This record gives sequence, structure tokens and C-alpha cells, in this order.
Amino acid sequence: MVSHSELRKLFYSADAVCFDVDSTDIREEGIDELAKICGVEDAVSEMTRQAMGGAVPFKSALTERLALIQPSREQVQRLIAEHPPHLTPGIRELVSRLQERNVQVFLISGGFRSIVEHVASKLNIPGTNVFANRLKFYFNGEYAGFDETQPTAESGGKGKVIKLLKEKFHFKKIIMIGDGATDMEACPPAVCIKDANIFAGCTFVFLIYLFIISLFFFETEFSLCCPGWSAVA
Repeated sequence: MVSHSELRKLFYSADAVCFDVDSTDIREEGIDELAKICGVEDAVSEMTRQAMGGAVPFKSALTERLALIQPSREQVQRLIAEHPPHLTPGIRELVSRLQERNVQVFLISGGFRSIVEHVASKLNIPGTNVFANRLKFYFNGEYAGFDETQPTAESGGKGKVIKLLKEKFHFKKIIMIGDGATDMEACPPAVCIKDANIFAGCTFVFLIYLFIISLFFFETEFSLCCPGWSAVA
């Protein structure tokens, strides 16, 4: 069992904190909101649920959903302008406090860079600290696929990004915060903390769920927007 003081020590010793975005930093799932704009919400929402649970490989799920949505550049721009993502209560304060302590903050998302960069700007996180998927469009603005070379486009991608950050910046301890299967894939090499239990793994990278932070670290109003988070699988 991990004590209150141990969790505090863990956070105060971190060199960097990496956040998932959809249903973590923001209340929404970006791809589901895009599906609403394009009129295919119901079918895509179920596919998103399966992808988050790890029932299907992430790249396969992303490919299938985007093939159904077929978002144009104009529709993506309209989503951001007319239905901007809503920050999770307390996330702005959490990021600000980390930055005040000179802890580097990164966003690592399986969502779309155009949306994630909008979130990053609200949190004063530079674009260089954003890792997300890129949509591709034809010259007339129609959907042309996504950049499959991005690490976040496939299962295990977030772990690859964390490994890259550790090697590039020589971080000794990185915390990854998220809610889905692609976040859990940071372990291994991470030490995972789930329901306050530590499992064997590398001592450098930690995967910690938001409810643990809310209860044991900042004690802010960083509320949980998904009711299932109290029993994260």
C-alpha cells in the first residue's frame, strides 16, 4: 500500500509530468465530438469505448473511426471554433503549480494535434511539448487519412514517447497520467500505481491515475469527469 507521504515524495521528485488529454485534461473525447459534427456520433462512440478498453489495437480502431467520420479540414476548424473542449476542473491549477516548480509538462494524446494544441494553449504548454496524431487533408480540404508515422498512432506509442523524452532530456523520473489502455501501456517499463498498489517494474517512469493525485497530492478541485474512474481497471 502506498502512503500519503510516499505519493507526495513521488511527485515532488518528478522531473516531468505527461498528461493524456481526452477525458483527462478535458471532459470530452475529441474524436467523438468530431463524429457529432459529422453526424456519425453513435457508431463512433461505441468504437471509442472499445479502443479505450484495449479491446482492439489502437491504430485499427483509429483507422476505422476516421474512415467512418471522414472529417474535412473545415469540420475540424468548426469543431474547435463552435464546440471548444472544456478543461477538467482544476487541471489549469495543477499544471500551473507543476510549472511553478520547474517541472516540465507534456501532453501525449491519441487524439488530434489541432485539438490538443488548442488545449495546450489554454494550459500554457508549448507546442513543442505536445505529442498527438496529425490528420491529413487533400488540397480541397477533404479527409486524406492520418500520419501513421506518429508514435501515438499505435498501441504502445505513449511508452515510446516517454522513452524518447527520458533519453532526450535525461529525466530520471516521469509521471504519466491517463485513463485508458494506451496510458496503461506505459507500464512496462513503468512502475504502475493502481488503487494505491505498486507492481514491479522500472524505477524511472510512473503511471499514476488522476484520482490518486486528487486524493493524495494537490488536494484541489481536480474533479473526475468519468464516474468509472473510481474503479480504474
